[in-house]
Amino acid sequence: MIIGVGIDVAGIDRFGEALQRTPGMAERLFTEAELVLPSGSRRGTASLAARFAAKEALAKALGAPGGLNWHDAEVHTEASGRPVLRVTGTIAARAAELGVASWHVSLSHDAGVASAVVIAEG
Repeated sequence: MIIGVGIDVAGIDRFGEALQRTPGMAERLFTEAELVLPSGSRRGTASLAARFAAKEALAKALGAPGGLNWHDAEVHTEASGRPVLRVTGTIAARAAELGVASWHVSLSHDAGVASAVVIAEG
């Protein structure tokens, strides 16, 4: 049973400008694993914008309650390239209240826009 669906988009250039303009913003929004690729290089702006869109979409799928911690949702990439959500803390607690048993996430970025869809399934 689908408990919630969220979708979000982020302008890649605008998101990149916000990251440059606001010191520490990337560290407040993302975990270290989201910021740094397995190779040790920093993840690109388009990829970060898609992950930000996924976190916004996740909040929408949960009914957009206040008090969610950005680091309590992590977009992890499997070896196959498939994105998966890992939730802890405030997000895991809200998901448990709603009966969420699994997550589905899709990320995309093209033509200057990053997008994400999140489905919460019970």
